[in-house]
Amino acid sequence: MALRRAAQRLHGVAASITRREIGSETARIAFASHRGAALGAPSSPSSQQQCRRAMSHRPEDSVYGGPRPAEPRMTLKRLRAKYDNGERISVVTAYDYPSAVHVDSAGIDVALVGDSAAMVVHGHDTTLPITLDEMLSHCKAVSRGASRPLLVGDLPFGSYEQSTAQAIEAATRMLKEGGMDAVKLEGGSPSRVKTAKALVDSGIAVMGHVGLTPQSISVLGGFRPQGRSFETAAQVVERAMELERAGCFAIVIECVPRTVAAAVTAATSVPTIGIGAGDATSGQVLVYHDLLGMMQHPHHAKVTPKFCKQYANVGEVITGALERFKDEVSTGEFPGMSYSPYRVSDEDSNRLVRLLEQKGLDAAAEAVLDCPYREDGGK
Repeated sequence: MALRRAAQRLHGVAASITRREIGSETARIAFASHRGAALGAPSSPSSQQQCRRAMSHRPEDSVYGGPRPAEPRMTLKRLRAKYDNGERISVVTAYDYPSAVHVDSAGIDVALVGDSAAMVVHGHDTTLPITLDEMLSHCKAVSRGASRPLLVGDLPFGSYEQSTAQAIEAATRMLKEGGMDAVKLEGGSPSRVKTAKALVDSGIAVMGHVGLTPQSISVLGGFRPQGRSFETAAQVVERAMELERAGCFAIVIECVPRTVAAAVTAATSVPTIGIGAGDATSGQVLVYHDLLGMMQHPHHAKVTPKFCKQYANVGEVITGALERFKDEVSTGEFPGMSYSPYRVSDEDSNRLVRLLEQKGLDAAAEAVLDCPYREDGGK
């Protein structure tokens, strides 16, 4: 009977405390305190933590334990909420651990591990040569460096066209081995729509891609803007709608007139991410190296698209730093004493000198003896 009364009292306390009255966090702490009082036990931090997890309205609190990042990780649900609230979505490519850390630190919403790595990282003229295994290596590095943004990996050319089974296998590897949250595939032809639907039905989140699809340059005749005629504009819109019907959670629109991108955005009810498609989309994506002005090599200048805005000139900074390093090495200025932090005690130095002299290595012994002289500002 005592336990039943305590349980009834506990139930009454919980019912009387609402988020509207004092806030959800205070409610959880108050609930834990009353629970300890009702059962005659002190309210310990661990019991409060267990109570907070049990009371949480957030699935990750009740399903997943352990620490969470200071900022909540971007999920499909949160991305959808941004879209529903009319907030713009930022997407930047990342290909390795350092770029992922920068993208994460900047608060970018989505990190896209793009097959553009073939061009800006591997130095190819197109995206076609990069393989699934190479993409997986990039994905793994990015997943280690970015803990906050939604991670989307490009399915590379040749990894999903043969059959839906091939596509599911490649996409599964992207998630399981690469640590991605979703995959992106190019095109909106019937076969691509079928593949997208098969992936979604398999539990894999898919981002679509219409307009210029670089993996199809052999058919398109090169990197050419799309949707500039009535027929091709209508096709872009229709293909985007088909990809939405297949279950894609977002659609990239590349290199089309602003009016066509606006039509796609209005005709669909999922986020549209523009690249060279004007400002009427739900968000924008740029290539990491392009927006940073990362490389000055003629090859990179040749493949940098006209629509890319350069937000920094990191390439010049990098080149300048490397040139200064080369000069300081040539003159002997670097490393100097400021960057030679490790020392051997005088006693051990003398022992080493004697050992070297015993072995007939007089020049080596002389070098050891010369070091204190150099440290005192000698040669």
